[in-house]
Amino acid sequence: MFEARLSQGALLKKLLEAIKELVTDANFDCNETGIALQAMDNSHVALVSLLLRSEGFHPYRCDRGFSLGVNLNSLSKILKCAGNDDIITLKADDNSADSLSLCFESPSNERVSEYELKLMDIDQEHLSIPETDYEATIVMSSAEFQRICRDLMVISESVSVDVAKDAIVFSAEGEMGSGSVKLKQNPSVDKPEEQVTIELNSSVSLQFSLKYLMNFTKGTPLSDQVMLGLSENMPLLVEYKMDDAGYIRFYLAPKVGEE
Repeated sequence: MFEARLSQGALLKKLLEAIKELVTDANFDCNETGIALQAMDNSHVALVSLLLRSEGFHPYRCDRGFSLGVNLNSLSKILKCAGNDDIITLKADDNSADSLSLCFESPSNERVSEYELKLMDIDQEHLSIPETDYEATIVMSSAEFQRICRDLMVISESVSVDVAKDAIVFSAEGEMGSGSVKLKQNPSVDKPEEQVTIELNSSVSLQFSLKYLMNFTKGTPLSDQVMLGLSENMPLLVEYKMDDAGYIRFYLAPKVGEE
């Protein structure tokens, strides 16, 4: 038997909004420690990895490990039927799960909605993501990161990211001109969510698709801060931590040479 009750239903809605444009179908891997998802986009340029820890659910029960094959757009449509304050309960039979049961309860318990989502048999390769010590690690405001990506898309479809000792520079160049945004390290501002901290082993200069980064920034509502991990010739890591509930991580291969 699998049962997971989430008191903050809005969290699940935000998660689906963050990944459904990148990935169409995916397996939610459930075990006693929580719910995980890992999938690549159709072009195999980006990878998404998320974890919802069992501690974030009350209660959480998973008698044995199994997978829920889900069409993410279909799940997102059903989740839109839930209010942001609703309690969401997920249930499935781990022996012969052909559907996922979803129950939405209003905080007052005066309104209860129940839905069934048909599951899919998805043959999906599980990639091992090695733990990486990045040459540069930046923690910054997730809203600021979203704004920078949105603003620079006016100029170009790609962005150069340059990290030095005390600053990170995002720059773009296109037919209409060029633009750049420089953020200096600022670990001591009054608002912690607006801090910019840089841990640097060596300078990094990489180029990425802004289209994908804009997709990643759909994780902004999940966390006040975003962490960027960069190393030469390695995929970029964009991570949003959801307090103790878990995290969502996006990986993006750098652009090589001119298109």
